[in-house]
Amino acid sequence: MKQQNIRINTVLNAVKTISSIIFSLVTFPYASRVLMPENIGKVNFGSSFVSYFSLIATLGITTYAIRECSIRKDKREELSKLSSQIFSINVCTTFIAYFLMAITFLFFRELDSYRELIIIQSTVIIFTTLGCDWINSAMEDFKFIAIRTIVFQIISTILLFVFVKAPDDYIKYAFIMIISSSGANVLNMFYTRKYCNIGFVKNMDLKEHIKPISLLFVMILAQTIFNSSDITMLGLMKGDYEVGLYSSAVKMKQLVSQIVASLVWVLMPRMSLYFENNEFGKINELLRKALNVLITIGLPCAVGVSCLTKETILLIAGNEYVSASNTLVILMIGFILSLYGGSFLGNMVLLPSKREFVFMCICCASAAINIVLNYILIPIGGANAAAASTSFSGLVIFILLIITKDKRIQINNKLSLFLPPIIGCIGIIASCLLVKQLNMSLFSRFFISICCSGTIYLLIQFALKNELICVEMISLLRKVANIWKKK
Repeated sequence: MKQQNIRINTVLNAVKTISSIIFSLVTFPYASRVLMPENIGKVNFGSSFVSYFSLIATLGITTYAIRECSIRKDKREELSKLSSQIFSINVCTTFIAYFLMAITFLFFRELDSYRELIIIQSTVIIFTTLGCDWINSAMEDFKFIAIRTIVFQIISTILLFVFVKAPDDYIKYAFIMIISSSGANVLNMFYTRKYCNIGFVKNMDLKEHIKPISLLFVMILAQTIFNSSDITMLGLMKGDYEVGLYSSAVKMKQLVSQIVASLVWVLMPRMSLYFENNEFGKINELLRKALNVLITIGLPCAVGVSCLTKETILLIAGNEYVSASNTLVILMIGFILSLYGGSFLGNMVLLPSKREFVFMCICCASAAINIVLNYILIPIGGANAAAASTSFSGLVIFILLIITKDKRIQINNKLSLFLPPIIGCIGIIASCLLVKQLNMSLFSRFFISICCSGTIYLLIQFALKNELICVEMISLLRKVANIWKKK
């Protein structure tokens, strides 16, 4: 099979990510104003609760399947056998997840008021299992992923404006969000036949698969606890209103982190192949480019959001959520740490190189620290304390990943990668502070701040010869210009 172009895949996944961001920017402001903080808090509490059982169902299978299937992508028979075994394991774990959820409802009567909401939100588990979307990622078919994601987001947006009209419509909102995120998996049941034949088999070869899947499961469980324990513990200790405030800040952080996540899934198949063949020259070259993208794009986004937290929350969520401004700033600190930590050294280095045990231990340690800090600090500081616990745990991951880094991973001349974006971010801070001094409307101040700071940032990158801006972007523009000339 012809190897896909990483640049094209990155662009396609960027298009999908931008689509998702636009979808969130259109739907979340509307939903947050219609449903109000308490009902938004209910939806996010339900989603956080379901995420634990979704984790049991997926069991770390997605990451394992992408890594292993990408190695066998040119051998249809082997790919079909492996995919069927992984799918069969996934079906079994899905039944286990629903059984445990039923037991939980029996013993925790506090969940009775959330029962209908949680059952609806749990259908995402079924869609994910049947969809086997890991095949598309392993085969680097990001064109199909991008197109179907955009189509279902458009459908979901229309449904949202038609059916969600009052605060009591939060159940409808939850169902529509499932359609936007998982509805496309229905198509996968037919589309994946293009690459292999997937069906339920009794011979799952558990001896081969269970150890790496179990390690990845524990690792992802720790990550899920790390990401969800704050919302769950806030809901139990402080109530739906505090969860609504905190989840609005988390939502905005996720808009930025989606950009990072899109790059991880593009590189995972190719990095797995390079590590399998011990091609460390190609590995280091690709990692340098990836780190450059993460820092050049992720850092200014985090700094820009931090400078405009109040304006961002007022425009996207509304005045009822403005108390979450400080929470968002704290979360952005954690996001900056994750750029070089969990996103880069963890997901782009440890997982493709099959060092999931190391990453699992690090994630478990940080999750434990996060839970302890949440238990101590949330009663005192609420949403801000939950954000501080998450960011501190991110610092722990960052330090431990640097200590355990494979010495064969060498990113030369890091200063040339970090210096232009850091100086550019100083320009962003200065321009935002200057614009805030002007007497103008909220929207005008927000729009002008973005335009001015973005322009200044790009000029600084060109002046300091940022590799991504000066090499990759100029190369892309030349290709576009040549295409137009031929036309």
